[in-house]
This record gives sequence, structure tokens and C-alpha cells, in this order.
Amino acid sequence: MCGIAGLCNWGERWRCNIERMNERMYRRGPDASGIWASEDSSVVLGHRRLSIVDLSAAGAQPMESHNGRYVISYNGEIYNYGIIRKRLGEDNRVTAFRGTSDTEVLLEAVSAYGIEKTLVMAKGMFAIAIYDKKERVLRLARDRVGEKPLYYGFTGAGKFVFASDLNSIAALEGFDNPINTGILEQYFRYGYIPAPYSIYENIYKLEPGKLLEIRYPFRQYEIKTYWSMSEAAKRGEAQPFRGSETEAAAELERLLKESIRGQMEADVPVGAFLSAGIDSSTVVSLMQSLSARPVRSFTIGMWDEKFNEADVAGKIAAHLGTDHTELYITEKDARSVIPGLAEMFGEPFADSSQIPTYLVSRMTREHVTVSLSGDGGDELFCGYNSYASVDRVWNKARQIPFWIRRPAGAVLETAGRRRRGSMMVMARLLGARGIEDTYLRSEIGEGLRIVRQDRAGDKLDSVMDTYPAGLLREPRHNLMLMDLLMYHPDDILNKVDRSAMAVSLETRVPMLDKDVVEFAWTLPLTYCVGSCTKKILRDILYQYVPRELMERPKKGFSIPLQKWLREPELREWAESLIDRAVLDSQGILDTAVVWRIWQDYIERDIWRVQIWYILMFQEWMTYRTRLCR
Repeated sequence: MCGIAGLCNWGERWRCNIERMNERMYRRGPDASGIWASEDSSVVLGHRRLSIVDLSAAGAQPMESHNGRYVISYNGEIYNYGIIRKRLGEDNRVTAFRGTSDTEVLLEAVSAYGIEKTLVMAKGMFAIAIYDKKERVLRLARDRVGEKPLYYGFTGAGKFVFASDLNSIAALEGFDNPINTGILEQYFRYGYIPAPYSIYENIYKLEPGKLLEIRYPFRQYEIKTYWSMSEAAKRGEAQPFRGSETEAAAELERLLKESIRGQMEADVPVGAFLSAGIDSSTVVSLMQSLSARPVRSFTIGMWDEKFNEADVAGKIAAHLGTDHTELYITEKDARSVIPGLAEMFGEPFADSSQIPTYLVSRMTREHVTVSLSGDGGDELFCGYNSYASVDRVWNKARQIPFWIRRPAGAVLETAGRRRRGSMMVMARLLGARGIEDTYLRSEIGEGLRIVRQDRAGDKLDSVMDTYPAGLLREPRHNLMLMDLLMYHPDDILNKVDRSAMAVSLETRVPMLDKDVVEFAWTLPLTYCVGSCTKKILRDILYQYVPRELMERPKKGFSIPLQKWLREPELREWAESLIDRAVLDSQGILDTAVVWRIWQDYIERDIWRVQIWYILMFQEWMTYRTRLCR
């Protein structure tokens, strides 16, 4: 796990600027720093290293290929690099390797087979920058599902830049790209900024499964797709698994074990998060089955029983025989994280589970350098209750002709403006044209216009807005795919990566292995849902953990924000961020709307998630002011 950065056409000031970019990513790679520049300095690559595989200098980056043609700066892990290395030897492409790193294998594979064939061949998580000296072309690539971040774009001076951390780009001399107000409507709907956009104009996130090429003189780029989640889903539905549910569970268990075996490989200590949920418990169970020694597992306990699963996690760990560590955190511990969130994420991000995620990462990093997690199970195996509820809502709504539902929704919306709340949501749901539209409208909430209309900019659509209705035959499969295209990479994986890298912890996600993902899309929905959610994962898990430990209400990984923000210390912090004079001077948010939302909460106990979205935006604005000084 590392951080990468680069510049094109930066001129004489390239060295101090790449050093600034590297320094800003220190926590992504505290073990070493490296810089490479082409002879004319038109291309500069930077790197921060967190040593995981081959801890020697032979794994240092940026790294040049054996033939001297290619240079790489790379963040991530290629789990099947041993297979690729063997193939390079069998094909007589490499006679001897300098070291044992996956970086060298990846670089030599590009040299031997080209980048597109190498990307198809590689299984892992990564953000890659590779420069071809001969063709004078820089290529950037991101892994299939979006585990590793990669920002790119042009600064106000028309110079091309890229980095793992948005703060590295914002730290460049003269950086003055304006705030991308056009994307703020999406942010205040979801609590995060969906790819390909970022909080800055002309700076973008490279989307999962994409390859960007920019050629000398580095003024224009082209983006290609080397792997598509949508295409994988369509292939899986067209070629479904024909075996029984028992056979499907056996095959999934085999694939998960293969993935976990590869992801347990490292030259540093490895452990796993254990939250007591189905997904993390499955991962830890399979890890322990593959290990001759107790696996390190980590859980944080919550002060509030409504949110605490540490006691159950402890029982699961004891049953499996893991070397278990748990830490009970206080409200003070959690609140102390809040001031650092804006710097941690680099742009507004408001999934409040970012706080416990950071705390469990910090505790885990005291013991290991790599931790596996169970993320991905809900989206791949239909685990969210919202999928079933949206399906039920749509099945009821579709019985009423659209020409009746649409005007009825408009009338209800008008009537609901005074009362707000659930009536406004119902009004929007009545206007849905299909299950995808129903899901999208369920995310809109009350549709409050928080951004000032004179500053809103051109509206930018998200993947959710442009998702084609009926892409997949099974309605719930469409909802799962919508989440895997946006919510999962831009919220869940973003949260895990930034929280863990803030303490220099590498996280790995076995359920997002290419073969596991593609197999999951072949499964009939009935293998995943019925009397319970994620049936197929439970079929695997119950071979290792007693059923009675797992069959209980899901608590999630949350914090009691609604309670906290009423307490004097956090209320004072919140009201300082939304001070009317501050909002008016910034001129971005509608002061009257913000304060109506806040007063509804304080005076009438009406809680809206947008409260936290607003506070995280304002905290980022404060951080941005400090950064620009």
C-alpha cells in the first residue's frame, strides 16, 4: 500500500512541487519516498512507500523496467503476481528478477505483454501510473472495483497532475481550481461525491476498471474500459450457475478461500477486522481454516448497547480460536476524531461510520500492518434490507397507472411542504417509472435545496441518475448493480481506504476478488435471499460458527450523532460552522435553509442526515482555508 503522484509539463518548479505532493501523502507510505523525472522533466513521478511485499530496496519506487523503457509508480497489491512471474519466466521474458516485489512483476508484465493485457491478467487492488519513454505516453489505471483511489486532471495553469490523495493536488503551488458547485446537489443527496467528479473543477476520480492515456505534449487524454461491472453482471445473468444451492455454496467457499489465501500473503503481520456480522465473520472463519496459527482479529466495542457488537464478536473469535483484540471506545474517543476528518478525506465526505472505521483501524495498526475486511457481501449477495423494501414499494406503486400516480404525487408534494418528512418522500416515490427510479427517488429524501440557487452551477448527473432501467432482468439485481457502481466504491471503499491509510494500515477485501465478483453475478437470486438475507454466505459460515451466534438483529457500524450534536461541546462546534455570517460570506449554502434544518432538529427534534452532510462540508471548507494559506 502506497501513495502515487505525478506531474506533466510543470517546468522548472517540478521538484519542489512533487516533493510537496509526496509529503502530503506521508501517512499513505511512511517507509520511504521516491521521485523520478524524464530527461526533459516533462513527466515526473512521485511515490510514498508502505512496505508490504519485499521490504528491501529492490521494491523501491518509482521503478524502471529491465529494458529501461518503462517507469512505474504504483499503489496496491497484485495477489496473483506469483503466477504472472512464473509466466514471464516460462515465456523467456525475464531471465532474473532483481527482487521479490509484485511491483517488479507488474512492470515487467507491462513491458512484455502491454498494459491492457497485463490489467486483464492481474488480480488485485491498485492505482497505477506507468510512463513509456519510447512512445512518450503516460498511462493511469485503477482496479476493477475501486479499492484504491486515483485523482487526475488539469490545474488552472493547464498542467496535468495525478495523485492518490486529493490533498496532494490541492497542495501544489498556485493551485486555484474552483469548488465544483455543480456536484454539490449530489453531495447533499448522498453524503459523498460520486465519481468521476471531485470537489474541484477539472479534477476527477478515475473510475474503477478504467485506463487513461495521455500523450506528449500532455494536453488531452483518452479513457478506455478494460473491465466493467455492468458487463460482468450481464454475463453472469446470461450464463447462470446451473448447480444446486449446496453446490453453489461449495464453489463460493472455494473461490473465497483462494482469494483469502492470496491476500494473507505479506512480509509483514496480517490480521482482520471482525465486526460480528455475516461478512467479516465469514472472512475470519475462512482465514482461520487456512492458517496453522491463530489469526489476529480486531473489534472495537461501543459505549452504547444499541451500537455494540463486541461481545458477540468476542464469542465468535473464541469459537474460532483467533488471537482476538478488542478495544472499548468512549464518546470522547469518537468525538476527538471529528476535527481531522476533512484532512483525512480531502473533500467533503459524510458517512458517519467513518469515525468507528478510523478508530478500529488505529487500534489494528498497533498490532499488524495489513488487515482483511468483509466489505462487499451486502452488494454482491443482496444483503441490504432496502432492496426488499424498494421492491415491495415498487410492486405496490406499479399497480396504479403512471398517469394517475404522477399528478397524485405532485398534489401530495405540495401538501407536504408544510409538514415535510415522510410525506415528501412518498410524493416522490409515486412519480417513479420503475424499480431503479424508485430506488433513486428513495435516496433524495425531502429534496431540500441546500446550495444557493445562484451558485448551484450546471447540475451533474451521477451513475444512479443515468442507470438504464431494466439493464438486468431481475429487479433486485439492478439495485445491487447500482450500488456496486457508485455507493460501494465512492462511499464504502473510500471510507475504508482513507480511514485506514490515515494510520498507515493496508486493508484488503477478499470478497472483491475478480473471480468471486464474477461468480456472484451468476447466482440465482433465490440462492441469496429468502427467509433470510445472504443465504449463500450463511451456508458457508454455519460450517464454522454456530447459527445461534449469527441470527440476531443487525446493529451496523454506527454512532449516535442525533444524540451527540445536542451536547454542549459538539453543539457549539456545529453552530460555529454554520454561523450565519460565515455562511453568508462563503456564499455557497442557503443560510435560511441550513438554519431551518438545524432549528427543526434543535427545537422540534426532527433529525435529517443532511445535518451531518452540512457540517462535514463546512468542516472541509474550514480545512481548505487553512490549506490555502
